[in-house]
Amino acid sequence: MENKTHYWVIVVAAGSGLRMQTGVLKQFLELSGKPILMHSIEVFVDVFESISVVLVLPAMHVAFWQELCQRHKFTLPHQIAEGGNTRFQSVKNGLSLVKGEGLVAIHDGVRPLVSRQTITSCFSDAANFGCAVPALPVTDSVREISGQSSRMLDRSALRLLQTPQVFDISLLKKAYEQDYSPKFTDDASVFEQAGHFIRLTEGNAENIKITEKNDLAVAEVLIRKM
Repeated sequence: MENKTHYWVIVVAAGSGLRMQTGVLKQFLELSGKPILMHSIEVFVDVFESISVVLVLPAMHVAFWQELCQRHKFTLPHQIAEGGNTRFQSVKNGLSLVKGEGLVAIHDGVRPLVSRQTITSCFSDAANFGCAVPALPVTDSVREISGQSSRMLDRSALRLLQTPQVFDISLLKKAYEQDYSPKFTDDASVFEQAGHFIRLTEGNAENIKITEKNDLAVAEVLIRKM
């Protein structure tokens, strides 16, 4: 699927991965024979051959990434931006490399199982609405905690958000001119704080975020079925 509008993706992989408790950052761990991060980049290029890729990494791990690229013969073109102290700053650093008009996706580097359908739907909806955020219904019961008490929430009114979150480039850059707030947990929260409507798009259940060892085991099973 191609479009005259220029597409970008910023793959954010600047986290420390402490919960994985391994000697290697989680984004560099192997999934089905190659680093998780390579899967997360390749799927976008598979969908949009001419997409421009920006990869956000911790500065101290750029050389290791380049070594992995040589080892795995990973040659897909991409630019590298230095990660910041917060996800907000990391995305902002990535956006500084994005040029011109068009659409930009912000994607977690440790979500290697995003589907082609989710990607195409998000870009299509973002072209029409200025943004698109993949979401899934909540299937578990949920409660909101307040002090020592809690109350039931209507799960039918709740959604779990995923990435890629896709935006009009100029609108997202403007939104990232705001001062950082701890409530900015994703790009949609930044965009919404700037006064914009958030369009929810159907995500895919396999699009899990790999943060713990069990997640990697689940991903190995899922990737064989996709």
